[in-house]
Amino acid sequence: MDTEPRSVVELREIHKSFGDHEVLKGVDLEVDSGECLVIFGRSGSGKSTLLRCINLLEEPTSGSVEVGGVVYEAGPSNRHRRRTVREIRARTGMVFQEFNLFPHLSVIENVVEAPRTVKKMPRGEAEELGMGFLEKVGVAEKRDQHPIRLSGGQKQRVAIARALTMQPEVMLFDEPTSALDPELIGEVLAVMKNLALESNTTMVVVTHEMGFAREVGDTLVFMDAGVVVESGDPREVLSRPQHPRTQSFLSKVL
Repeated sequence: MDTEPRSVVELREIHKSFGDHEVLKGVDLEVDSGECLVIFGRSGSGKSTLLRCINLLEEPTSGSVEVGGVVYEAGPSNRHRRRTVREIRARTGMVFQEFNLFPHLSVIENVVEAPRTVKKMPRGEAEELGMGFLEKVGVAEKRDQHPIRLSGGQKQRVAIARALTMQPEVMLFDEPTSALDPELIGEVLAVMKNLALESNTTMVVVTHEMGFAREVGDTLVFMDAGVVVESGDPREVLSRPQHPRTQSFLSKVL
């Protein structure tokens, strides 16, 4: 029986420029099924742009993106490529810094909107699925509340449930605790830890939470100036970083 890990995400030679400014400079990245890969680095190092290239919210200037067997090659836009973008986005769930909940919808309506609209799922089926994930993240009792009535931590947990309800192959987290008050960070990290360790969810996480990276991450990736400088087991990277740029950064944050 084949027990080799299966790659869910493969990025090859990803370049991304905004005008004359090259943000990503030939990044390669691979994420296996069930892996929690954590990306960290200075502000402006290209971390969030790289994450957004995985689900093509930012389309690379050059290179290729593969998610769940669907391959996107950067190049001129055409009808076939637009279909590929939709297929890749359907395989990814994204959790943003600022929650991005619809303020006019209740919690359960926020959670079922995408599966009903994108997957044409019947309302009853979508609500049953959505409630299961609201229970998993600990906010099921808030189902009929509107986002304005929720704390920042509750909003982010709803956002995680919303992404999970699409049943993606990989979950992307873009600094999911950076907009939270310090006392609320732990509740969101606990949900993410549960997803990684108990649910075996494939995750790519951009974060400055080094404790989470050490405890939960399977692979730690340090980016600087648009390139991957160092990657490996979190305990090795954090305890014995090999590259001077990684050493310099960690000396300031640990």
